[in-house]
Amino acid sequence: MIIPFLGLLFGSQEKVYNPLPLGFNASSIKESFYALITSIIDNKGEVEALVFICILILVMFFFRNLFRYLALYFLSPIRNGVVCDLRNDLNKKILSLPISFFTDKRKGDISARMTTDLVEIEWSLMSSIEMIFKDPLNIIIFLGTLIIISPQLTLFVVILFPITGFLIARIGKSLKKSSEEGQNKMGELLAMVDENLYGLKIIKSFNAEKEIHNKFESESFNYKNIMNHLLRKKDLSSPMSEFLSTIVMVVVMWFGGKLVLSGNSNLSPEEFIGYIAIFSQIIPPAKSFTSAFYYIQKGSASAGRVYEILDTENNVKEAIEAKEIMKFEDKITFENVTFSYDNINVLDNINLNIKKGETIALVGQSGSGKSTLADLISRFYDVKKGRIGIDGKNIKHLKLASLRKLIGIVNQDSILFNSSIYNNILAGNPLATKQEVEDAAKVSNAHDFIMQTEYTYNTNIGDCGIKLSGGQKQRLSIARAILKNPPILILDEATSSLDIKS
Repeated sequence: MIIPFLGLLFGSQEKVYNPLPLGFNASSIKESFYALITSIIDNKGEVEALVFICILILVMFFFRNLFRYLALYFLSPIRNGVVCDLRNDLNKKILSLPISFFTDKRKGDISARMTTDLVEIEWSLMSSIEMIFKDPLNIIIFLGTLIIISPQLTLFVVILFPITGFLIARIGKSLKKSSEEGQNKMGELLAMVDENLYGLKIIKSFNAEKEIHNKFESESFNYKNIMNHLLRKKDLSSPMSEFLSTIVMVVVMWFGGKLVLSGNSNLSPEEFIGYIAIFSQIIPPAKSFTSAFYYIQKGSASAGRVYEILDTENNVKEAIEAKEIMKFEDKITFENVTFSYDNINVLDNINLNIKKGETIALVGQSGSGKSTLADLISRFYDVKKGRIGIDGKNIKHLKLASLRKLIGIVNQDSILFNSSIYNNILAGNPLATKQEVEDAAKVSNAHDFIMQTEYTYNTNIGDCGIKLSGGQKQRLSIARAILKNPPILILDEATSSLDIKS
């Protein structure tokens, strides 16, 4: 636009007064534009024409950047919303999966999928949305303009594009594989950090700091090497795309130049220069689109790790017509119950009747299946053979929420949360009053030590109750179960850390 205007303004280009009828071809569009500039110069003067073209350029770039901002403005909530929904779905899925799923998974790796993998999806996949929508549109517009100028030369250009696309796709495939290795290794590192923090007392008591650090350092170096390999491939995308585009442009210059010089083309030398100038504008969006393709390949590896969890089948399911159970009235029955871990039976053809109001104690060696019996009643696992019934009803035919509402469990390993003492006890019954919480603490012999803490019931107990002793944690767990006041109370070595008085 500027070059012909300057030519008309300074007299190096002949003015056009009778342009060809406007049509879908380069000559008519060019002459119509020349005629418009000629009219402005003749009617308004050269200075006014210069002002007009400057204003036109400003308006064009203003709207270009305005629409770019608006695109980003509306894409941002879409991007963040998708990632937020994915994060919520992943957390909901994790909470719904059976306990058996987590026996083969490291907590740190699952945490990595909730954090680093979702961040990778946000910045690799979702950040590429703008480029995916914008850059192909720009390329199509430029190609459309090139077709108007010279269909013959543009056909030659289109034939060359699949070759560059093939090379880019080959690198992108290897990038996805390397990215998956990197995310898996990061999951292992986070799992090690989680285990080290949980077992810090043991590590220090056995003077194992050096060995643990050396192991972590080795895995960290492996991750560094994987990421170096990955980033080198990713960083190759932009220069490779630019170089391949330049090769195409050079070939087009050679082929088109031969056509123009030999007179076998309808293009004039000036039009050919304009063609090359427009073709050069394809290179930046092509580079950007290629980068987006590489980012998508990188992010898809993280997406695969996230969907591995989302697509996991829950093998502890409610029956289609599962029924509510509102109260426990008669007995719990085990009928020919068999259960195994990794195809090794820990319970074999067990039969047991537990009547309401009875106190039953199970005694046996470690690993003999005592805790497994408790887990089966709550349907943390499903029996392999036989059935478990409550009041004659198969627990597989009951709604899980109503079944577990009848049961209170206090484990040997007290499960507490990084919150206040009050909130940890209140988890047993969120609708309980403050007085009921304190009464439950008194029954479990926890009230006295609670009152000696800095903020009494509002004292934060740290991760997993790290600020408390083993006995104090067990007393809080018992208080939580007492507050729930369930008809079925299961104590799985719940007093193993308590002194005789407690």
